[in-house]
Amino acid sequence: MKLEWRYTQESIDWNTLSDLYRVAPLGEKRAEELQKAFTNSIFKCFVFDQEKLIGVGRALADGIDCSYICDVAVLPEYQGYGIGKDIVSKLAELSIGHKKIILYAYPGKEAFYKKLGFKRMRTAMAIFENQDQALAWGLVNDL
Repeated sequence: MKLEWRYTQESIDWNTLSDLYRVAPLGEKRAEELQKAFTNSIFKCFVFDQEKLIGVGRALADGIDCSYICDVAVLPEYQGYGIGKDIVSKLAELSIGHKKIILYAYPGKEAFYKKLGFKRMRTAMAIFENQDQALAWGLVNDL
């Protein structure tokens, strides 16, 4: 498998990207919202097998203080080959020079990110659009 890595969003089909997130599965993300989110992100990775979009990730960064790696997804049939690890590693590399690189992980995925050098934060707090769902999924807890 010879993969092509792209770091700009030129020629990205946002509906295809929306489908990738749905089947990855990372939930429903509307094409127009993805385009806005990626446009506002300094760093982005799109991974292709031939012309098929198979993996993606982005980092919302300010160029100085903080880079937040998010929305990393790989099509299910390509998972297990290290593509997700490579996307996170590339985004972290692109983020070097920031005082902190933050990554939001779903419960149960912490060991994966620990292998890439990330440490658990004790001070992170969040407000979710759907707080009840975030509580139910174990993403946050009441203190």
